Amino acid sequence: MRIAQRLIVACSVLGLVACANDDYGDLDQFMAEKRARPAGIIAPIPAFKDYQAFAYSAKTIRSPFERPVAVQEVALFQSVATVRPDPNRPKEFLEQYTLESLQMVGSIRRDNIDWALIQDPEGGIHRVGVGHYMGRNHGRVVDMSGTYVAVVEIVSNGSDDGWVERPRSIALKGLNMGEG
Repeated sequence: MRIAQRLIVACSVLGLVACANDDYGDLDQFMAEKRARPAGIIAPIPAFKDYQAFAYSAKTIRSPFERPVAVQEVALFQSVATVRPDPNRPKEFLEQYTLESLQMVGSIRRDNIDWALIQDPEGGIHRVGVGHYMGRNHGRVVDMSGTYVAVVEIVSNGSDDGWVERPRSIALKGLNMGEG
């Protein structure tokens, strides 16, 4: 056993002595060649163009995601000189959403006043009464019950300065009353 241990120690020492070569000539030569080459030039960071915000100029035109006003509806609701949105009226909170994205989730009566409960797309619940505005097309609440809210929107009839009223309704969530 002792002989085997001594033989292992001797081989280990002999291996370490064989590896202890101080000749790094090839590595030194390689590094000298690399240092002799001209240094590379790092390109400067490219200049970025400033972001140009897009100015959406079609705010007053019908959204391409909404149904167009049918010719029959235009005939039924001919534009009247007095029908036009009031640009000076302060906007109400629910006017930032499309009418299709709002849902009626209930109704309440408080101090002898009826209110419809409308849910916005973010999940917030809002009280709305007759005369309040909602939707992006100047929709004014004209009637309501426990199952629906009737809204009259003012939409462009396609001419430069023509407007028509379009009746819409929001049914109580869960009822299938069709689209108004």
